[in-house]
Amino acid sequence: MPIELNAETRTDEGKGASRRLRHAEKMPAIIYGAGKDPVSLVFEQKDIRAHQDTEVFYASLIDLKIDGKKAEKVIVRDVQHHPYKVDMMHVDFQRVDAKSKMHIHVPLHFIGEEESPGVKTGGQMSHVVSDVEVICLPKDIPEFIEVDVSKMETGDSIHLTELVMPKGVELMALTHGDENHDTAVAAVHAPKVVSEEEEDEDTSAPEAPAAPESAQGSDEE
Repeated sequence: MPIELNAETRTDEGKGASRRLRHAEKMPAIIYGAGKDPVSLVFEQKDIRAHQDTEVFYASLIDLKIDGKKAEKVIVRDVQHHPYKVDMMHVDFQRVDAKSKMHIHVPLHFIGEEESPGVKTGGQMSHVVSDVEVICLPKDIPEFIEVDVSKMETGDSIHLTELVMPKGVELMALTHGDENHDTAVAAVHAPKVVSEEEEDEDTSAPEAPAAPESAQGSDEE
């Protein structure tokens, strides 16, 4: 089910106006693209909070209704976070042209880690990247791409060319050819071997501090 958001056109600009909006539990934003003029917007902060912790918010089409009018299809392009609060301070939305391919980052979902022979024998699974940039039409944007790691042995790795891509979706990194761009997305490393010397160092008792030397020129003679 697509995400739906309501926004209002923002008329007051500037840092002071933005601070007043945030104090009123509202968030400034902007929408641009598709050959139309940029428009400054304002959202209820509670509406944004409901979605900001879900990965689908950053990698899916959003139905954005402005001033109660017909919704436009948009995607999140940039986010400014508060330096110490969880709230977003500003969001850039880009209008989507249904007939034009677009670039968007899509999260990777790693499945089958517990079944991996390498992990079962003590190997360490490493997720080298958490998302990939894809090119596709808006209607073909996947919510995520699965990476099956269930058959990985120690020393194995999975590269971009091994990912199963949905129909109509291609990886941006591979549009320049596989050579030097076919990077790993997951790998299983051998467990660290601790030498006897390291174990001895870890388990040995700490040395007692040396007794201080008697001060020269003591008052007791």
